[in-house]
Amino acid sequence: MSGQGTVRCVRITTRNARFQQWQALLTNRNKRQRSREFLVQGVRPINVAVEHGWPIRTLIFDMGRPLSTWARDLLRTTRAEQVGMAPELLAELSEKNEEVPEVVAVMGIPDDDLGRIKVGGDFLGVLFDRPTSPGNIGTIIRSADAFGADGVIVTGHAADIYDSKSVRASTGSLFALPTVRVPTAQEVMAWLDAHRRGATPVQVVGTDEHGDVDIFDADLTVPTLLLVGNETKGLSSAWRELADRMVRIPMVGSASSLNAASAATAVLYEAARQRIAARREL
Repeated sequence: MSGQGTVRCVRITTRNARFQQWQALLTNRNKRQRSREFLVQGVRPINVAVEHGWPIRTLIFDMGRPLSTWARDLLRTTRAEQVGMAPELLAELSEKNEEVPEVVAVMGIPDDDLGRIKVGGDFLGVLFDRPTSPGNIGTIIRSADAFGADGVIVTGHAADIYDSKSVRASTGSLFALPTVRVPTAQEVMAWLDAHRRGATPVQVVGTDEHGDVDIFDADLTVPTLLLVGNETKGLSSAWRELADRMVRIPMVGSASSLNAASAATAVLYEAARQRIAARREL
């Protein structure tokens, strides 16, 4: 390909060691953590990753067909190793049966540093406690991005942010919104306390069907960290004790609770609604 300069470009037509290494990234969390890499496909997710400066290690492209203008421009402008791959192998990396993507990106995993999440006077963050579904993680990241949150924190023994189901469900928002994994509640509270000492009084608001007040009656216009619990057990006792208040989503049907991602989306919408209304009143 023209215009590549010193960018390395190779071809893979067999299930060699490198192919097997990339294939393992789809299903093996330990392999992702050791290599600090994961796979991304789709025009929007890759474009958002490039826009936000994510480290692309390798671009794997379909060498069995003419590439679109988008794919050619991506390969021309991105300083990353390029690998032409046989379409039947690329199909295995894409996990799609109906259509083989033009490009799959091997993306570097950033550090899990809470400093990536900026905390200011209008801070809105989401913490997902011990999620078991990677799809729910991706959906919450997408909703948090849509409603103006500053970041997502995943705590405890949890599904992986970089699982392919989470990456797909986020539809690119993973690359636009800082998302950080933190082992314990104590580490998050130490981070919040540091900001509180710096004059940003972040309130911690837990969500639960038995909360003390309806979400509409809670003030979410101030700096807020929203807590969303595990899909089956809800928030841990540690987070319940650390929350400044517990809120509930009022429901009138036969369902007593919502899916974790649905509940988070509803609360994020209410926070965004309150903040837009407050700005209009100024």
